[in-house]
Amino acid sequence: MNTLVDTAKRAHSDGRYVIVEMESGIEVRFPVADNPRLADGTSQQLNRIEISPFGLHWPDLDEDLSFRGILQGNFGQKRKKPNKAPEPTPGAVTPRATSGDSK
Repeated sequence: MNTLVDTAKRAHSDGRYVIVEMESGIEVRFPVADNPRLADGTSQQLNRIEISPFGLHWPDLDEDLSFRGILQGNFGQKRKKPNKAPEPTPGAVTPRATSGDSK
């Protein structure tokens, strides 16, 4: 089992990044824009961060991120890209309508 041996002492946002200051002096930061819930937050909402032994929580934005995920580069769900019809895979079989599907 992996254990985080460092502890977050402070977390804040400068509007572009969330910055986590660890007890060891290491600073971890990630772009606010990489998380849709955070990207839509106000400065006040972004700076209301609760720190737990496991991660960060933004109560006003209903968002939680684990330290493990942050350190692995997972900053929450990315913004959805516009829906596009999937490209057909070469050689893929396309389902045909059965006799009950079309007349």
